[in-house]
Parts: sequence; C-alpha cells; structure tokens
Amino acid sequence: MKTFFSGFSKGFFDYGPAITFIFKHKLAWFYLVPILLNILLFAGMWTAIGTFSDDLQILITDAIRLNNADFWGAEVLQWIINVSVTLILHIIFFFIFAYTGGYIVVILLSPILAYISEKTEKIITGKDFPFSIHQLMRDIVRGTLIAIRNLVLELLIMLAFFIFSFVPFVGWIVGLFSPIALFIVASYFYGFSFVDYVSERRKLNLKESVDFINKNRGIVTGNGMPFALVLLIPYIGLLFSGFLAITASVAAVISITDSDKTNELKPRKHNA
Repeated sequence: MKTFFSGFSKGFFDYGPAITFIFKHKLAWFYLVPILLNILLFAGMWTAIGTFSDDLQILITDAIRLNNADFWGAEVLQWIINVSVTLILHIIFFFIFAYTGGYIVVILLSPILAYISEKTEKIITGKDFPFSIHQLMRDIVRGTLIAIRNLVLELLIMLAFFIFSFVPFVGWIVGLFSPIALFIVASYFYGFSFVDYVSERRKLNLKESVDFINKNRGIVTGNGMPFALVLLIPYIGLLFSGFLAITASVAAVISITDSDKTNELKPRKHNA
C-alpha cells in the first residue's frame, strides 16, 4: 500500500515537471493540436446537438398537435418544451462525454501521444528511436485498441456497480462508495492508456503490458487522475482534456523512467 501511494503521488505531481519539460525542450507546439481538435469537436457536436434538438422539438410539438393550437398559453407551453428538450439533450451530452469523451480525445490524439511519448523518452534516456511510419502506425492502432478496451472494461465495471446497487444492504454501500470507486477506476484506465506507449516501446504484448502497469498501478492511477478530474468540469473539461492528455503522456514517461532508475539503484538481496 505504501508503494502504491508513493507511486500515486509521483504520477500525480509529475504533471508539473512534464509541463516544464515540454516548454524547455520546445515541444509546446504540440499543444496546437488540441486547439484544432477542440474547435472541430465542439463545432461538430454543437451542430449535431442543435440539429437533433430542433428535430426532436418539431417531433414532440407535432405529436401533441401544438403547432396550430390557439388556446391560451400555447406559445408558452411550446417555449417550455423547446427549452426543456435543449436542456435535457445538453445534460445527456455532458454525462456521455464525462464518461466517454476522454477516450475519444485519447483515440483522436493517439498519433501525437505516441510521437511525443517516444520523443520524451529519447530526450530523457538518450535511447535512439529512429522514425518509422510502420512503428508509428502500430503505436496508433495499439493506442486506439487500448483506449477502446479500457472504455469497454470501465463500462462493464459501471454496469456491475449499477446491478449491485439493487441488492439489499449491499446496494446502500455501493451507492455510497461507487462515485469515488468509479472515479479511481477511470483514473487507472486513463493512466493505462498513457503509460502503454512506454510498454509498446519495450515490445511488451498486451498481457505483459497489463502486468507491467499493474506493478506500477500507483503511478498509473496518479497519472490518469488529473485527466479524469478535468473531464468532470462541464464542457470546459473537454476543452482542456487534450492539453492534459499530452502532458500526461510526457509525465508517464518521466514517472516510469524515474521509477526504473530507483529500482536499479536498490541493493539486491543475496542468498546466504
């Protein structure tokens, strides 16, 4: 447990050194990508919600024959319906993206996250990673598959919590602790996505990567938590998540590299 919390602290607070590292080594231009991504995401999503909201409002008013109604208060009722539909859709939008938006950002940014993770390790360790379009494509595909895998697993865990919430007495305990537990689970899986780029460069397959990440679950959870935290901020969180994803990828390399050095410096026990 002590190892977990020391690793967690490192994973969480390495965001500061990561930001310093990014600007020191002139990698800040990578932050331009999330800006473009945010513009495209919000323009597309806002348009989609607006169109769907308009269509749904027309469908509801047609269904209750409110378009041609001439009774007192018809216009007020129509205004209430329109506002309610728009508000409900935006609330649904927020909850969907609170749980899935992070993975969408990770998937869309996977080419950048793979490259900056590799670039960071090269600067820190001096190891040369010659550019290969084949390897970059492998990193992108793997990063995408890992993000989808983690999303599915997180949704299954959420479903399990939901089912157990109906069990007498157990449901009360689940309801009390599930928000915190699910937040920690989300932090772990987000951190998994960022740290896995390091696993890929070590030529670890998925099973080996899971073992490696579980050995460093404190660092992994701490690394993913700031990213998970910012996603809880309505709308604004999604705007900043791309910046956090890039910072998290750099922080993951710093944390794992420092952890490796620490382990190497530990004296080995000799058998008597």
